[in-house]
Amino acid sequence: MDLCTPALIVDLDKVRRNAEGMLERFHKLGVQLRPHMKTHKTLECADIMTGGSRRCIVVSTLAEASFYADNGYDDILYAYPLPFDKVERCAELSERLSLFHVLVDNRLALQELKKRPLKQGKVWKVWMKLDCDNGRAGVPHYDPDALQLAQEISDTSGVELTGIYAHCGNTYACQGEEQIKAVAQETTMITLQFMEKLKASGIHGTKSSIGSTPSCSHPVPDMAMLSEVHPGNYIFYDVQQSLIGSCRLEDVAVRVLARVIGHYPHRNQLLVDCGWAALSHDGGGRLPTGYAIIEGHPELKLLSMTQEHGRVEPISGKLDFKQFPLGSLLTLMPYHACASAMMHPVYFVHSKGKIKDTWKPTRGW
Repeated sequence: MDLCTPALIVDLDKVRRNAEGMLERFHKLGVQLRPHMKTHKTLECADIMTGGSRRCIVVSTLAEASFYADNGYDDILYAYPLPFDKVERCAELSERLSLFHVLVDNRLALQELKKRPLKQGKVWKVWMKLDCDNGRAGVPHYDPDALQLAQEISDTSGVELTGIYAHCGNTYACQGEEQIKAVAQETTMITLQFMEKLKASGIHGTKSSIGSTPSCSHPVPDMAMLSEVHPGNYIFYDVQQSLIGSCRLEDVAVRVLARVIGHYPHRNQLLVDCGWAALSHDGGGRLPTGYAIIEGHPELKLLSMTQEHGRVEPISGKLDFKQFPLGSLLTLMPYHACASAMMHPVYFVHSKGKIKDTWKPTRGW
């Protein structure tokens, strides 16, 4: 390949397979898939993930929300605790689209929505974030405040409690399918129990949604009782997901291409033109092979990176420099695809050994 490196390359056939697998899995369970866009942030990939419907997606930034709205997408859930500096932009999207949803996990955010009633007789579509022991955003599920906040959202005029949203990010600490399923089961049960509490309080018709790529790659039967799921990373997968047990290495659809730019026999090292600005420091170099897997070279380790340089050395023994001439390519399988993709302004999309397309992600907040 004569691509200018470092370059992010995407295997279109694997992307399609990963998307179809997830759509099929939840179609069988009778659960709506609402795929998360944060991993790739492109139109082309979104079309594949939604099966061409251009409906029912999750985003993590308003930049993504606007980008998709401007390109004919609707039913967009901005799954991030409502930032007060962005209420007006959220209002505009709510007024413009048939369905734009926001996420709330505190009373002050609800007050901000009340202060900005929507025009055209529209109401704010609000999902309440429930923390099911993940320990990031959300009201702790065991806190009486969770039910109280849900009731307040439901009782507020100009606001509708559309759904309860939980992210089982604690699946990322799992190793293997059994552990993933245990966390998926627990998150599902906590969420469904909370839905029962809502009904007992007279709140009906509220949706439920959980998600993470590990839990949605190995769903438990009780997930069929949820309204929606919202995984995202599965479209690319990565080394981290293979270690967790979400996928096999052969499912990973992205690579970062790098070129050898220097030989340093006195240090037994190569330099490549892939620093953290092309790969990210995610994973902290904890793999036996350092910051990435160097495809076809299990004997090599990406030891460290500065902004534009990567140091590569053998795991043991002497490096055979003749095998890696200056200008030759190495293919890096990233630890975390979301982080690596974020580093690139364009993705090179290939199928059957040929570059077929370039995808340009949206950026910023």
